[in-house]
Amino acid sequence: MILSILLFALGMPEILLIALVVLLIFGGKKIPELMRGLGKGVNEFKKGMGDVENEFNKATTDTKKEDEKKA
Repeated sequence: MILSILLFALGMPEILLIALVVLLIFGGKKIPELMRGLGKGVNEFKKGMGDVENEFNKATTDTKKEDEKKA
């Protein structure tokens, strides 16, 4: 939420300035490594969220089946 508000508050000159500062701090060779690590982290997070959702759905389905057997 805050990130989306921040992105809309930034104009193109501000974004370019931030990108330039990041490039100067980390260098051209380090940025792809950082982005690759960020991508892997996002993928792991999505995988974990999918696992949690599957477990939740499985538990909900099992509970419904038990309720149907009792009725």
